[in-house]
Amino acid sequence: MERFCQGEAQAFDALFQRYARPVQGYLARLTGSAATAEDLAQLTFLSLVRARGRYQAGARVRPWLYAIATNAARDHARRHRRPEDLTPEGELPLTAVADTPEPRDAGLERAVQRALAQLPEGQRLPILMHRFEGMGFAEIAEALGLTESAVKVRAHRGYARLRELLAPLQQETSR
Repeated sequence: MERFCQGEAQAFDALFQRYARPVQGYLARLTGSAATAEDLAQLTFLSLVRARGRYQAGARVRPWLYAIATNAARDHARRHRRPEDLTPEGELPLTAVADTPEPRDAGLERAVQRALAQLPEGQRLPILMHRFEGMGFAEIAEALGLTESAVKVRAHRGYARLRELLAPLQQETSR
């Protein structure tokens, strides 16, 4: 990132190669739409180019980039809140394309997506970043502008709520 800030165009290519797919996967899980995620990933990297002057040398790139991506998704959601984005039952769509192979159990995948959609954003974002993006709590805190302990509390509460929401599934499979 520092080389890119100094005007080295090839450094941007390296950043894009390293982070484009993970950021797009994160945005797909966050928005529930592969097409929207692709657009937002492009917007994220455009914002990175525009904001390179605000990058502080020595700062970690991944949390900064995920903060830009999260803000792009929030802005998109604010601008595009329409009833037609919801299912006939009034829920968020469950389909999200990620860079991972097809799940072994599509029903379980849908149940987890439904449960995640029921969490408040403050709990959902740390879980998505931690569980699906493999980010540590310090990185998540940096990306969301929170303390590490606040992120841990939100993630803990979110995971606890997910266990509650998914408990009927566990009872069903243990029979």
